[in-house]
Amino acid sequence: MSNPSHPPAVGVLDQGPELIFPPGFLWGAATAAYQIEGAATEGGRTPSIWDRFSHTEGRVVNGHTGDVACDHYHRMPDDVRLMADLGLRSYRFSVAWPRVQPGGTGPANAEGLDFYQRLVDELLTHGIEPWLTLYHWDLPQPLEDAGGWPARDTAGRFADYAQLVADALGDRVTYWTTLNEPWCSAFLGYGSGAHAPGRSDGADAVRAGHHLMLGHGLAVQALRASRPQAQLGVTVNLYPVTPASDDPADADAARRIDGLANRFFLDPLLRGSYPADLVADLKEVTDFGHVRDGDLATIATPLDLVGVNYYSRHVVAAPVEGAERAPYWRAPSCWPGSEDVQFVTRGVPVTDMDWEIDAPGLVETLRRVHEEYTDLPLYVTENGSAFVDEVVDGRVDDVDRLAYFDAHLRAAHEAIAAGVPLHGYFAWSLMDNFEWAWGYTKRFGMVWIDYATQIRIPKSSARWYAEVIRRNGLAGQ
Repeated sequence: MSNPSHPPAVGVLDQGPELIFPPGFLWGAATAAYQIEGAATEGGRTPSIWDRFSHTEGRVVNGHTGDVACDHYHRMPDDVRLMADLGLRSYRFSVAWPRVQPGGTGPANAEGLDFYQRLVDELLTHGIEPWLTLYHWDLPQPLEDAGGWPARDTAGRFADYAQLVADALGDRVTYWTTLNEPWCSAFLGYGSGAHAPGRSDGADAVRAGHHLMLGHGLAVQALRASRPQAQLGVTVNLYPVTPASDDPADADAARRIDGLANRFFLDPLLRGSYPADLVADLKEVTDFGHVRDGDLATIATPLDLVGVNYYSRHVVAAPVEGAERAPYWRAPSCWPGSEDVQFVTRGVPVTDMDWEIDAPGLVETLRRVHEEYTDLPLYVTENGSAFVDEVVDGRVDDVDRLAYFDAHLRAAHEAIAAGVPLHGYFAWSLMDNFEWAWGYTKRFGMVWIDYATQIRIPKSSARWYAEVIRRNGLAGQ
């Protein structure tokens, strides 16, 4: 819990005029079920692809699993009180599909749903708006055994699951996100195999991406029919992609990666089509025969909002024979059809994930979505950074993370000033957690978790963010 003896932190430089955000701007923090809940075998929950993946030797650093994680399943009321202490206006969480619908088919598991009903009620009691994400990567393992996201049937199963959740929570939850970062599910899960389920096939990755979006569209249709007042959206992870030089070959490399990273999802979701150049780039991978009549219209079912997850920028160059690919993108590749494009580092500051810190890229990304794709309300549904933190005298002074948030919130304010309809911001993450293939070796949280004792310590960034929320803005600098 928070320590009232520690005064709230203020802006990096507390001078000059404040940057005030629009009235009603939604300030929140985000988590994901498998990363924090634990209780992997309790309450009727069955294995997901991440349970299988994390228990497979060599898949996750140090053999870490999400079996216990932050034990949020048992500590939820205290965690919600911690959110309230920090002044959060909204909390973005995900529902674990295998907790709600064991095996991915059939009726709902009442005990699993009860956890989320209690969570939503606890949030509302503390004046915190629930923001529910239906899918944050924890596909029930039996559905993967039946083919996973490359199989068309999984899209229909996802819509059925969405309806079960809506039936139970739709009277109390206004904001719904169908998918979180389908690029990761498709291209890291089925392309590079760096994420669950750990398969490595470019054609499977492309099919998975399509069926994820098809499942999204079917879920939106189901939710719209049963909960017409709900605010429905999807969250995509986007990157500005910059060529390393003025060389036309580098520009073409940037076009190719932009197609796979950004336009593969933005165009079908918001325009109802795949980009022609992307289809041409992938001609040696797939003929897109998995796309059936009516699919793209379903995928483009109208939304109420779009969530954008932003972390960094890609700088790329044309393939160089014999050159070594940057370690994060080593073979097998998550870039089918563009496996040899080079990812270039620029020597700028990076996070503990080795991701370049590029706050102006957030402005660029938000303006692009608004100016090229949609007038819908936008939300930054994830933004944050991993750094090496240390507890000293009961405190965690994460000055690098605080500076990261400050810079990116200034960028968000700049985007609003440029006309972007940005309505909210969710810091990633509320607490340290299971960071997927990195296990517990990377810390993104505003709240320190001692995994041995489950003690929670709000870091300096958490106290600073609480002050931002109170002000509805940033101190001048």
